[in-house]
Amino acid sequence: MKALRYHASIPRYLLAGRLGKRYPVPWLPLKLAELQLPEPPPGWRRVAVRLAGICGSDLALLFGKNSPRLAPFFSFPAVLGHEVVGEVEGVRVALNPLIACRERGFAPCAACRQGHDNICLNLTQGALAPGFIGYCRDLPGGWGEALIAPEERLIPIADGIPDERAVLLEPLAVVRRGLRLAFTAWPQRLLVVGMGSIGLLTIKALRLLGFAGELHAVARYPAQAAMARQLGASQVHAATAEAAAAVGASKHPALIGPPAWRGGFEAVIDAAGSGASLDEAAWATREGGTLLLLGAPGNLRHDFSPYWFREVRLVGSFAGAPQDFSEAAALLPDAKGLEAIVTHRFALSAWPQALGTLRSRRALKVVFDPRLS
Repeated sequence: MKALRYHASIPRYLLAGRLGKRYPVPWLPLKLAELQLPEPPPGWRRVAVRLAGICGSDLALLFGKNSPRLAPFFSFPAVLGHEVVGEVEGVRVALNPLIACRERGFAPCAACRQGHDNICLNLTQGALAPGFIGYCRDLPGGWGEALIAPEERLIPIADGIPDERAVLLEPLAVVRRGLRLAFTAWPQRLLVVGMGSIGLLTIKALRLLGFAGELHAVARYPAQAAMARQLGASQVHAATAEAAAAVGASKHPALIGPPAWRGGFEAVIDAAGSGASLDEAAWATREGGTLLLLGAPGNLRHDFSPYWFREVRLVGSFAGAPQDFSEAAALLPDAKGLEAIVTHRFALSAWPQALGTLRSRRALKVVFDPRLS
C-alpha cells in the first residue's frame, strides 16, 4: 500500500523548531513509500481509509513544537494520521486510535479499569511499540491507503453523515472529554481562544451539549471568525485582550512585559496551544475560574502566576476515552454544518501542498484522501 511515513530526525526537529514558519515544507522528514500492511490478528480489522485529517499534534511534531518529554510515548518511523474515517467490508467507521492494556497484552491498569484508557499506564509496554495508531511504528495510521485496528476501536458511522463530518470524530471526542473534566455546570459566559479545528469543534459541541450562555471566540483570520459565528459563537473578537475588556475585565500595567488583569470570564478554553495564547487565556480567566487546555500544545514556557495568585483552575484534555467517543458519535447526526470545517482535500502524493496550505492559514481543516491520485 502507499503511505506517508515519518522518520524522526533530531537535527531536522531542532532546525524546524528554530526556523518556525521559515522552515521549508519539502525538508520535512516525510516520504511517500510502498509499505506492506500488517495482517490483522484475531479481533482486529483491516480498514480502507477514506479520509484522514492533519491534526495540530501532527504539525507540532513535524515543525519541532512539541515537547521532547513526550518522545518516550511514541515510536518511529511511523505512518501518521489518527483522525480517520474508513470502510470495513462496506461499512463506514471512524477510528479511536488508542492502544492500551488490552491490546498490549496486560490486565487493565488502574486507569483502564476506570474506563480512562486514554491515560493508560502501559502505553510504552507490551508486544507493540510505544504509542497509538498514527504514532506507533508497528501500526500504520491514516496517512496511507489502509490500516488495521481492534474491532472495538472502530465506531460505525450512520448513513447520511458525510465523511467530512465523520473524520472529525476523534478531535470531537477530545473536546467532549475536556468539557466533561472542566465543567459540572455551565458558566454564564465562556471564551474559546483559537479558531482552528479544535476551537471550532468546541463552539459547536458546546451548543449541541446545551450551553445557552454567552459564547465568545477569539479568531485571528476572517474565515475562522465567519465559521465561529456559523457554528454558534455569540461574539467573535480579534484578540483575547479585546474579549476580556468586553466583559469588564480591568487591565493593570506590569513593571515589564504584558499587563495583568482582574476579572474576566468564568471559564476560558485555550484551543490554540501556543505560549502567547496560554498566557492570554490564563489572564482572561477571572479569579476562581477555570482554564481548559484542549488538544496538543507545544513545548511552552509559561508564567504560572494566575494559577496561585488568582486561583485559576487548570484542566487539560489530549485524548478521548471510549465514553467520549461514544458521546461524540451520538452528537454527529445533529452536528449539521460541521463538515464545512473541512476545507481542503489532497492526495497523499500532494503532502507538501497539503501542509503548505495549512501552514499558510488558507484552510480550516485539511484532510488526505488516499483514493485520489
